[in-house]
Amino acid sequence: MNKLSFEKRVQVVTALVEGNSIASTCRITDVAKMTVLKLLRDVGEACAELHDRWFRDIPSERVQCDEIWSFVGMKQKNVPADLRQSFGIGDVWTFVAFDADTKLVLSWLLGERNTNSAVRFMLDLKSRLSNRVQLSTDGFEPYNLAVRSVFGEGIDYAQVVKIYSDPTKEDRRRYSPSRFVSEEIHIKIGTPDEDFISTSYVERNNLSIRTFNRRMTRLTCAFSKKVENHAHQLAMNFVHANFCRINRSIRCTPAMAAGITSTVWDVADLVKFADEHEIMSNWHLRTFVPQHPSVA
Repeated sequence: MNKLSFEKRVQVVTALVEGNSIASTCRITDVAKMTVLKLLRDVGEACAELHDRWFRDIPSERVQCDEIWSFVGMKQKNVPADLRQSFGIGDVWTFVAFDADTKLVLSWLLGERNTNSAVRFMLDLKSRLSNRVQLSTDGFEPYNLAVRSVFGEGIDYAQVVKIYSDPTKEDRRRYSPSRFVSEEIHIKIGTPDEDFISTSYVERNNLSIRTFNRRMTRLTCAFSKKVENHAHQLAMNFVHANFCRINRSIRCTPAMAAGITSTVWDVADLVKFADEHEIMSNWHLRTFVPQHPSVA
């Protein structure tokens, strides 16, 4: 079976995590589109497993959460009526939990912007923490219910509600947000330190997400056509940001700052991990999955 060389696979993954689209990655590396997509799937699945396995009992202190919009396939207004209830076409939101001190992406969830996704997101976040934390979110109302139902009183939680001016007719035609007016702090649970109630770091991280993930860049044709590939790219980018990219404010990678690893990883390490993940997955299937009686 033909397989890309290790160096070529590193080149492809490097192009993807540095903000190139699938088409531009194919042109840069001279690799076929289906081969790039298969590599995206393999490395994305391995990165998701790496994060799920390694990010446990994290001793965070201050966590900020936000959700970032994107779409898959087409804009929500163009989704046919018979597909509007199906997740994975139209609006897709990425919930992100960000450690304000280590700059670590603790958890993320791809889903709809509703209460169910907020609860699932908080359940995943709680499973990765080792202690009581101070949590800050925006004013998205389902967060309040989700945090209370998952953490109970075992958290210090506040919402940052930002108030914007009503856009003028001219502003509505322009691709820019409404003018920021003020913000309100709503303490919901416990006694959070007001000096650290903020969503600034996680919102800045949203800019990094759109910069290094071409699928999230607005006003382009590089948007995801399948939600599965969208999820794989997010997993690869988040793990790369945690383990491989040195954050200039802390002068090391977030994973090093959090004590998860002691060295800076590179893309070659992610590709090696993906190779090992594939070998173990194939061995597991051959060894432990029984054949169907009709095949035996």
